[in-house]
Amino acid sequence: MSGSVHTAPPDAGPCVRGCTIPDLLYEAADAYQNPRALNQPTEEGWVPMSLDRFRQRAEETALGLRALGLDRGARVALLLESDVHYCVVDMGCLIGGFIDVPLYLSSAPEQMRYVVDHAEAEVLVVTNPKRLEQAADLLPDLPRVETVILCDPEGRADGPDLPDRVTLKTLEAVQQLGRADVEDRSAAIDGLRAQIDPDDLATIIYTSGTTGRPKGVMLSHENISSNAITSIAEIGDFETGPEGEVIISFLPLTHVFARMLQYAYLRRGVSIYFVHPDDLVDALPKVRPTVFASVPRVLEKVYAGIRKKVMGMQGIQKRIGEWGLEIAQKYDMTQPNPPFYALKHAAADRLVFQKWRAALGGRVKYVVVGGAALQPDLANILAAAGVTTLQGYGLTETSPVISYTRPQRNKPGTVGEPLPGVEVKIAEDGEILTRGPHVMQGYYKAPDETDAVLEEGWFRTGDIGEFDEEGYLKITDRKKALFKLSTGKYVMPQPIENQMGSDPLVDNAVVVGNDRKFCAALLFPAEDQVRAQANEWGLNAPQDFEDLLADPDIVDAYRTVVQEANEGMEPWSTVKRFALIPDELTVESDLLTPTLKIRRPEVRTAYTDEIEALYHDEPMGSQTESRAVFVEV
Repeated sequence: MSGSVHTAPPDAGPCVRGCTIPDLLYEAADAYQNPRALNQPTEEGWVPMSLDRFRQRAEETALGLRALGLDRGARVALLLESDVHYCVVDMGCLIGGFIDVPLYLSSAPEQMRYVVDHAEAEVLVVTNPKRLEQAADLLPDLPRVETVILCDPEGRADGPDLPDRVTLKTLEAVQQLGRADVEDRSAAIDGLRAQIDPDDLATIIYTSGTTGRPKGVMLSHENISSNAITSIAEIGDFETGPEGEVIISFLPLTHVFARMLQYAYLRRGVSIYFVHPDDLVDALPKVRPTVFASVPRVLEKVYAGIRKKVMGMQGIQKRIGEWGLEIAQKYDMTQPNPPFYALKHAAADRLVFQKWRAALGGRVKYVVVGGAALQPDLANILAAAGVTTLQGYGLTETSPVISYTRPQRNKPGTVGEPLPGVEVKIAEDGEILTRGPHVMQGYYKAPDETDAVLEEGWFRTGDIGEFDEEGYLKITDRKKALFKLSTGKYVMPQPIENQMGSDPLVDNAVVVGNDRKFCAALLFPAEDQVRAQANEWGLNAPQDFEDLLADPDIVDAYRTVVQEANEGMEPWSTVKRFALIPDELTVESDLLTPTLKIRRPEVRTAYTDEIEALYHDEPMGSQTESRAVFVEV
């Protein structure tokens, strides 16, 4: 393994090691009294839970699970919404010495059965009657599961039939059992905590995977706690305690990104408001968050919504809106603003950007972005509007953060510099390798797969990247995404996919061409943006979407998107033809992973006919009944 080793900047803080995850809770409980630490969404608003009450409920859950007869190290599967119930049960498991196994709510039943069975879970915890119905379908094939715990019965006494071996209990009943089982709760909890070692396995998170069976990533207490403590330490103006930052949390806690951040927020005693992603737009002005985490797709949709709104304006308001967009698109956070531009920017801030911020609640300081690449143009546009994005990089296997852009060293197009304690280097083939306290213990019951990615402590990320001249890490592609043309040239599809996908008209883009003479692309249009653009141009916007995509003006708009994405690419990497496909890639269709990554093999299989048509001689598309529109660049 060659390549120089990159570490955190010299002025970065220390890497804090040796902590269990419950330590973060107890440090916070000693330091802060926050009556609104965790806020549960309901139809009437948010119901607060104090930091001290949260600690008590987690302790009661830990003691209750022990009273049920679970031994240390027992697996507890979680079929839970991302809310306060999840936090209580998760922390209860960790205090009690149990290993929790989160299930993706969007997974197919067979995938859930596999995870619960492979992890050898003995208990399944569900949020509500809806999730209990799901569990009832799984349980006949899960003989190890003998207890199901229901967090919120929602006032219902009835429920689905469960196998005779299975006992159904409410979370309240389990907590009551915990209260009744010990005379001195404080001593009992101290005893449980004393048994937890930072190197103990805390959770098994099954990666969604773009191919094959999911792998169970084994993460220790220290893996996650070191990441949670260190990742926020360098945000110098992150205000702590009940009067500090206000967080809105909408990403799934089944993913390590949101979960690690929840522990980080918890340790600092701030207030967290949970919300379902579908309710985010309505929740933002009510919560008025100062910090939140997001995936790029959400921010892309926010920006697309802004552009759509501007398109729908009339007269002077429209001209001001378009002018504001133009000012934002010229912003570069890495360079000082020329005086004349600064004056125009100040005016745009009063007239336009203030309204953009209002849509996010009006006081957002930072948006922490992970899960995929954030386009540099969008990072600059948001920065122009006074919204700072901090781009992070990592994987489930790295707990998750490897590097991120600090507020004082924010460079769009990069994922910043490594965390303190984290080492990163580039292998000869361009793969990113990392070593440190964030690297997983291995894949559960998969030693061969573990050995394939871990060597002398270095984890092979599967990502291709490079460090720029200033020491900032750039991700250029996924190693598995690379393909070779029939000419022998290798193609990295992600850079051009990212360029095409950054346009509001494009929902997703997939470049193909393995063993072909040239590259082509499948473009999945953003229907609302296409119709808004059509309306702007005076086209027949309400017509069938397939017919609208065939309109010459719309086709030309997409041709321009592809041509602009081709600029600066190696000639063999440019897209020569593309198909406009009036479909949406979704998790439910199994074309996206639960973390919204494209499942390339499944997409290629689903659209085999369209791909073949792209490589036929003229006329394109004549060999398929596809609804797609085929275009020459």
